[in-house]
Amino acid sequence: MLDRRCREIDGLTTDMVRLEKRVREIETLLGAMHLRCEVNTHYGDQDSVGDAVRQRALYADLTIIGPLLLGDRDLALSVIDGSLAETGKPLLVVPKGAKATLCPRHVLVGWDWRVEAFRAVREATRLLSRSKEVRVVMSDRGAACNGNRDPGAEIADYLARHGVRVTVDRMPSVGPSLDAVLARHAADASADMIVMGAHGYRGLRQRIFGGATRWIPEKLPLPLFLAR
Repeated sequence: MLDRRCREIDGLTTDMVRLEKRVREIETLLGAMHLRCEVNTHYGDQDSVGDAVRQRALYADLTIIGPLLLGDRDLALSVIDGSLAETGKPLLVVPKGAKATLCPRHVLVGWDWRVEAFRAVREATRLLSRSKEVRVVMSDRGAACNGNRDPGAEIADYLARHGVRVTVDRMPSVGPSLDAVLARHAADASADMIVMGAHGYRGLRQRIFGGATRWIPEKLPLPLFLAR
């Protein structure tokens, strides 16, 4: 019993030393970029991660998770739950092989008329207004969703009022899935980022961690800007 307790203490000490070293590395990196910053740490069990992230995300404009965190699925899901699901704040997912940026030149927006999609566009408006090109990809079945008013024109007008240069691409309502269409359009447009609503937790998991298509992590390593 005593030996096990000693091993636990040694493990805790090692973890804390590693954590403190990582904090110093991050502070040095951000200091070299002349960024005002505050580095917070959390050391606890898996169940406490979501709440710790939620408390911090509430007072942030954007939560960013990168490939190192995505490599630990359970931990990443706790962070996603704590930030995106419980605060209403947007999330930027940067998979392995993607370049993290808040100034993308070419952005693809997945538009499906749900409130989550509009929230994603609204949260990304400043980012979109600085882009060279924004392409909104939508299904043709929504053309009759708003009476005589074309919903593609609605979102295009909204973005234009914020200084966004936008093109609307309509895809057939039958055929490949939205994910497959977005992946193809993103590749054709040389997109730097995809913006979309995060509705449906199962679908969100597939987009981030991959399912049958695995289009974000493996086939198309692009930052994914999400809101719900």
